[in-house]
Amino acid sequence: MNIKELYNYGRDNLKQNKIDDYDIIAKLIIEHVCNIDRNTIIIHEDEEIDRERCFNYKESIDRICKGIPVQYVTNKQEFMGLNFYVDEDVLIPQPDTEILVEEVVNEYKDKNCLIMDLCTGSGAIGISLAKYIENSRIVATDISERAIQISKLNAEKNSVWKKMKFIESNMFENIDQAEFDAIVSNPPYIETDEIENLSAQVKNEPYMALDGGIDGLKFYRIIVKEAWKHIKNNGKLFLEIGYNQREAVENLLKESGKYFDIFSKKDLGNNDRIVVATVRR
Repeated sequence: MNIKELYNYGRDNLKQNKIDDYDIIAKLIIEHVCNIDRNTIIIHEDEEIDRERCFNYKESIDRICKGIPVQYVTNKQEFMGLNFYVDEDVLIPQPDTEILVEEVVNEYKDKNCLIMDLCTGSGAIGISLAKYIENSRIVATDISERAIQISKLNAEKNSVWKKMKFIESNMFENIDQAEFDAIVSNPPYIETDEIENLSAQVKNEPYMALDGGIDGLKFYRIIVKEAWKHIKNNGKLFLEIGYNQREAVENLLKESGKYFDIFSKKDLGNNDRIVVATVRR
């Protein structure tokens, strides 16, 4: 098959399976499998592709048609202008989470700081902070051993591994430090019963990174209860939240009596996206 025939195969199968952006994805997978750029696809569409690459292309298209996210097929996702390796063991970093990272960067860009990235997953948040806050040190934690391995890989990939420490921990279990300038977290926050209603692509992401318990607040309760013990006086807690969780998370913070100056910010879709609070003892 030549490039044009391969592209047509991918586009038609993706379209038949009602995959959004089928045209873009068909080209993206050709770039990935055949290791060629988009200009080559356009200019050299009659170029023949060897049998092995054709097989790999068709297999990749088949996986996407079955609901596997494109990012897990290419093992790539861009976040904050950086490139990250992702696979089925970590959540795919989303553009909305950049709101969280930007808020932390704006707060600490000119300061020396020690920051914890709790529930780091691929490491996207912590690595971005290490990249864009010059005088930062980042401690990245996750319950998943595989997630820690992937976040270490991404730290090396983005040349920040010397600024980072990685700890395998179930929330705060293995965290001894108590002098963080900030703790940042994008914890699991989807209500258990709502997971079945998610798209096939999202349901193929790690379940334990999605499930926030019956009301979606399971991990916020743990964070609110424990985080202040590990944050300096006047340090900050930065949380990503679900679109309908602002009031509930803010109430948890207020009721604890440990957090003050609480505020929230919306994402580009005008949904509540982050809550920020200051610790005062």
